[in-house]
Amino acid sequence: MKAVVCTKYGPPEVLQLKETEKPAPKENEICIKIFASSVTASDCIIRGFKVPMRFWLPMALAIGLKKPRKSILGMVFAGEVESVGANTQTFKKGDQVYGIDRFGFGSYAEYKCIREDGVLVKKSANAKYEEAAAIPFGGLLALHYLKKGNLQKGQKILVYGASGAVGTAAVQLARHLGAEVTGVCSTANLELVKSLGAHTVIDYTKEDFTEKGELYDLIFNAVGKAKATLQCKNVLVPNGKQITVDDGSPPLRSEDLIWLNGLMEQGRIKAVIDRHYPLEQIVDAHSYVDKGHKKGNVIITVEHSH
Repeated sequence: MKAVVCTKYGPPEVLQLKETEKPAPKENEICIKIFASSVTASDCIIRGFKVPMRFWLPMALAIGLKKPRKSILGMVFAGEVESVGANTQTFKKGDQVYGIDRFGFGSYAEYKCIREDGVLVKKSANAKYEEAAAIPFGGLLALHYLKKGNLQKGQKILVYGASGAVGTAAVQLARHLGAEVTGVCSTANLELVKSLGAHTVIDYTKEDFTEKGELYDLIFNAVGKAKATLQCKNVLVPNGKQITVDDGSPPLRSEDLIWLNGLMEQGRIKAVIDRHYPLEQIVDAHSYVDKGHKKGNVIITVEHSH
């Protein structure tokens, strides 16, 4: 099968398209014929080993010292069940599924295997594979942090970095939960964030949200490394919370993806896709995401020759 192999840590060019052996499912696994994946910020961090020094050793021990122990990267997948292991019960051959395998990777390929109790769900018939691949990463992270912030109906939330994969999901989910949503993004993304349901949109290139006199119950920094975290205290209500997307490694849960899938089926959240790249152009896709200005998600499409 075709697969993208990460030969060592480094720039996008370390990713090489190669012929590799098609995996066979173990007794508790399913094998998925992949039609779409995505390039997430986490995929790029792993490929480039771009972590603060204090995380260097734990990450090296977890994923590999000089190159990833699992050489085929890619966390998110959407595709069709090709075959199932002897002890599987939930999925059958032909099921259309999507999900995320944060530590198993393997999605930059024509096929991957995953335990059937992993983070995956059956795709609704009205969603394209590319749309499904745009949901798990941003959706699950955004949902985790909104729960962590204990966002309640009627509260005011500010989403800083509202136009990325996590930010676009956070705006939609916060609106669905009944919050009053303010999104902060660049000029080019104002209309996008407004279209996702933000009540107010602030252009950070022209305005400083900390000087507008508004107070928020929750500030969610969906960028992580942004300077915004330093100046937020004066715009929080008493007992207000400030959380950031790079605060720990949140659990990703099947039940949360099932809930998100239901929202997508009902049209309450939608996939936000910036660009599509074929698997053969994975280097270009990673280069684009590395620039840090994507709108929503960058999708990888996988063509099968048979």
